[in-house]
Amino acid sequence: MKSEPNSNGLVRIRLEPLAVEFDVAAGSELVSALAAQGLEFPCGASGLCGGCGVRVRSGWLPANSADREHFSIDELNDGWRLACQAHPQLPLVLECGQWEMDVLLDESSSPAGREGLGIAVDLGTTTLAAQLVNLATGAVLAVETELNPQTAAGSDVMSRIRAAMGGADLTTPIREAIGGMVERMARSREAELVEVLLVGNTVMHHLFCGLPVDPLAAAPFASPNLGEQRFTPAELGWMLPVQCTVRFAECLGGFVGSDILAGMVATGMHQSAELIALVDLGTNGEIAIGNRERMVCASTAAGPAFEAGAVRMGMRAATGAIAHVALEEGRLRATVVGGGEPRGICGSGLVDAVAAGLKMGAILPSGRIADGSKRFPVAGAVELVQADVRELQLAKGAIAAGFRILLRRIDAKAQDLRAIYLAGAFGNYVQAASALRIGLLEAPAGMIHAAGNTALRGAKLLLAAAEPVLPPVEHFSLAADPAFQDEFGSSMGFAENPRPEEPAT
Repeated sequence: MKSEPNSNGLVRIRLEPLAVEFDVAAGSELVSALAAQGLEFPCGASGLCGGCGVRVRSGWLPANSADREHFSIDELNDGWRLACQAHPQLPLVLECGQWEMDVLLDESSSPAGREGLGIAVDLGTTTLAAQLVNLATGAVLAVETELNPQTAAGSDVMSRIRAAMGGADLTTPIREAIGGMVERMARSREAELVEVLLVGNTVMHHLFCGLPVDPLAAAPFASPNLGEQRFTPAELGWMLPVQCTVRFAECLGGFVGSDILAGMVATGMHQSAELIALVDLGTNGEIAIGNRERMVCASTAAGPAFEAGAVRMGMRAATGAIAHVALEEGRLRATVVGGGEPRGICGSGLVDAVAAGLKMGAILPSGRIADGSKRFPVAGAVELVQADVRELQLAKGAIAAGFRILLRRIDAKAQDLRAIYLAGAFGNYVQAASALRIGLLEAPAGMIHAAGNTALRGAKLLLAAAEPVLPPVEHFSLAADPAFQDEFGSSMGFAENPRPEEPAT
């Protein structure tokens, strides 16, 4: 690789182990180019979180004050730098991780007898998933997945809100990305395409639709623009037939978006005689409980622990992340994504590790690390510190408190539920026994099920059928509930002993 810019003032960047190369202008930032390759910038490239570390394997990239704040002298000497602070003047070879966990899809069919083709889109904060569906048979004809291009503005919805309020255009890139996906799937069959239906959380809904996000930035988080939004392909700049309708399904309130509405449909909550619960865990945890008579929902600020944010060695479920931890004969055994040495821990691994620590007595019911070291070794160089356990307590306390309050709203108890479905990527990988051990959920283990991508499955059902008959969905603001703080406080600790229903790990 040349050791200087080329005649056009561009420098070549190579990413390992991805074997990807691209050029950037000398002295320019790397954020957009690296985000396109899957590198995440949890704090929106502000240099505050330290979550976008890369290692310089070849070339020269001087350390700045942000690098020195987040890396030790040894790490700096080993080439570690914050990608969001990098402005390379010379060619570089960078070692970096890529978001590699498979995007959750849904292969179920939903025949309804409607003519033509439709496209269902799950617009997630991190990933985009779309499926082309034969509306008459329900058969999935094509699939597209991509990373959400907004990740350069931050990995969580609050970072996106701050970026948008600061003037960043987060609408154009997401419309262009999804437009490319639907155009590729519809190519050669445009004449048959009748509708594109999108679902997503409230922030994704507002950003895609070009709606102001200011109401979502502060309490009471009540936006006047929660309804369904409709577009023509021309309004979005999409090369689709003029007769095709594009709509973004309605949100339910606050931070409870149309992805939860779709999840209610996917789990059959709206048709069930018995009570069903749906929980989607992330920075904002959404909870829905109900049946064909009544459905209630709420969101709670769980914080970033379930996505491994604010955890010292936290990372996404990428190569090198500890995804599962088991206690075997008194010792911890870690499962690492991609094999090899662990370099961090993701949300499901964090829940497992704390559950295992509780079982072996290394973590006390109060959440304190028992030996007074304030460190809990997990595997290799990966360890939890006291603040990491505290972050998980805050997150699980918020979810448990919200769940209890919603049950009371419909005059029910956990034992009255037929099933609890865990939606999304975290719900797909977290182990029910670990969730029970830390008190995240309070129910028999056999009641808890990983439900996969309920947003995409529900979007296909909404797309293929006539609008389902839904009972009224009542949205409650937990922040405004006077009982929430007391419930939250009482939900922070861990139980003294495992629930009797909990199987041994």
